[in-house]
Amino acid sequence: MKNEFTRREVLGVGLGAAVLATAGAAVSTASAAQSEKKDSSELSDLNRFGDELETSLVLRTSPIAVKMLEKEEDIPKGAFRPKRDGGYHIAQCQAFGMSRREGKTVAMLKEDHWCPTALMAYGMVEKPASMGAWAESFMSFETGKYIGILTAPLKSATFMPDVTLVYLNPAQLRGVLLPIMFGGQPSQVTTHLMLPSCGHAVVDPIKTGNYCVVLPDPGEYQRALAAEEEMILAIPQQKMEGFMTGLKRGGKMYSHREQYMSMHPDFEQPQFYKDMFKDWGLDSE
Repeated sequence: MKNEFTRREVLGVGLGAAVLATAGAAVSTASAAQSEKKDSSELSDLNRFGDELETSLVLRTSPIAVKMLEKEEDIPKGAFRPKRDGGYHIAQCQAFGMSRREGKTVAMLKEDHWCPTALMAYGMVEKPASMGAWAESFMSFETGKYIGILTAPLKSATFMPDVTLVYLNPAQLRGVLLPIMFGGQPSQVTTHLMLPSCGHAVVDPIKTGNYCVVLPDPGEYQRALAAEEEMILAIPQQKMEGFMTGLKRGGKMYSHREQYMSMHPDFEQPQFYKDMFKDWGLDSE
């Protein structure tokens, strides 16, 4: 019959399908390899950013890479888990301290926490009604979305972070904010002076995409050894590359290492000072 396939035709169709399947698998494998290579390159850049920030800003502690965990499989091998590995509980701010001072990769799941605020802010528990208005004063993730939080020094992190936390003093903070201001993005910086610092520094930049300047709260000062002069700058992942570009473009003007104090009359003015003074009919020399 005309509509019947011969054995050769059937074999040909089968062979063609196999070839197509093999080609498809090869394309899929190549795409996965390219994606892995891209992720590896981006992570290498972030590690380098961690080193550069620490050196150029003369930081006392390492910038922290922070990632919210959706499943336990996302926890890197060798990460420290306080309850499982240490037999104790800590507050989230103490985990930040371990990462930035001791260089540890720390995974904090619900059972590891010893302070209620991070549990509420990260959506690991429901906010109790008894908290009243304070429960609405800080942002939280959707309850149940995340099982934990992962932190490590940015310069050695083995994972792509959602946000980077930099602990710095006011002079260092001023230096890194100036490029953002002169780059026309001051509205993308929010400030949080009230507690909880562990919530504002993580939840706000991830949910809003804005930079956040956060004052460490009393618990972080008392229990996690935050220095009296320290502030936190939280940088969302999507802004990290632009942030570093702005710092480098500013050169010595924004470099904390290159700044020095002096008290001289008729100090040397930057050129744009001179231009404005000239326009106003004032001395510039």
